[in-house]
Amino acid sequence: MNISTEMLHIRVDDHGAQPAVTPLYQCSAFSADSAFFYSRKANPNVSELEQVVAALEGSEHALAYATGMSALYMVLELLKPGDSLVINRLIYGCSYKLFQRYAARLGVQLSILDLSCAQGLAALPAKVDMVIFETPTNPFLKDIDIQAVSTAVKSINPQALIVVDNTWATPLFQKPLAWGADISLYSATKYFSGHSDVMGGLVMVNDQALYQRLLEGRFYSGSILTPHSAWLLRRSMQTFELRMERHGKTTVQMLNYLKDLPYIERVYYPHIDGKQLTGYGGIVFVDIRRDLVPVYKTFTRSLRWFGTGTGMACVTSMVAQPFSGSHASMTDEEKALMGIGQGLVRLCFGLEALEDLQDDLLQAFQTAEQATRQ
Repeated sequence: MNISTEMLHIRVDDHGAQPAVTPLYQCSAFSADSAFFYSRKANPNVSELEQVVAALEGSEHALAYATGMSALYMVLELLKPGDSLVINRLIYGCSYKLFQRYAARLGVQLSILDLSCAQGLAALPAKVDMVIFETPTNPFLKDIDIQAVSTAVKSINPQALIVVDNTWATPLFQKPLAWGADISLYSATKYFSGHSDVMGGLVMVNDQALYQRLLEGRFYSGSILTPHSAWLLRRSMQTFELRMERHGKTTVQMLNYLKDLPYIERVYYPHIDGKQLTGYGGIVFVDIRRDLVPVYKTFTRSLRWFGTGTGMACVTSMVAQPFSGSHASMTDEEKALMGIGQGLVRLCFGLEALEDLQDDLLQAFQTAEQATRQ
């Protein structure tokens, strides 16, 4: 036997290794008789992550995708030409653009409504096949009654799908499937990861037939999460509850501080009803004083502990302007219809010491105010 042949087939016997955590299965293929077979179909790291998040959600099934946007796209693939899609008016800018473009290309009727009020529900079209919304909303953190939306929509079409983007509430504080949603969706890049080092998307469902349709779509689209990303997310889930507890505590303590700052005109925070939404933490929006809007860059450049990147919902604090960031892909007119101006600022609180964050915001606002006088 040639040594080159032997080298190709040497494998360590790891049956008795008993690792403390599941190792990384960084492989594309398995034996033909394996339950996994091919990592585009399934992988041990992906399957373990899906079991963990399904247990947290209380769902029958979970599917992991490469990113939150790929998860959302594959949910849209459940639609067919001529269907009717309803979205909430307040929604992430890239999601908004995806819905617009997808509907135009596929010939889907797109309706944009305010689903947080009775008037919006009364305006539901006579034909509706899918409804997608975030709660709390992005931006402004308005709450939407999932059960009320589900009841109204199902009275029109019992087969219509209710899709809730639950990224910001997380399954620790809100479980959409328990309130009438058919699909609970997440950008795992945010709180599930929590460290700005991995991207992913998650979809939770209870219906077996719906799960099979999504599973088939993922297999043929190749949109499954990579093994390494799944391994990283599984690692992050071990500290998920602890991190969210700290995010929530910091956010509550920051609220009164922000409300008392003379540089801020309004603070946006979700309504925690103790039923649908049992807690919250990490992200708030504020309207800064109008005279400070032109010197926003001076404010952000003066910050020491708040980053300005696209990361959010992570261990470090972040500041962002939705007008030029999360909703930058939208036209100025579309932003205006959402009520998004340049004075709207998103603050994401990480795990830094509370007093450091407060002092940092104060000195940055003071610097910005001084700049207005020059």
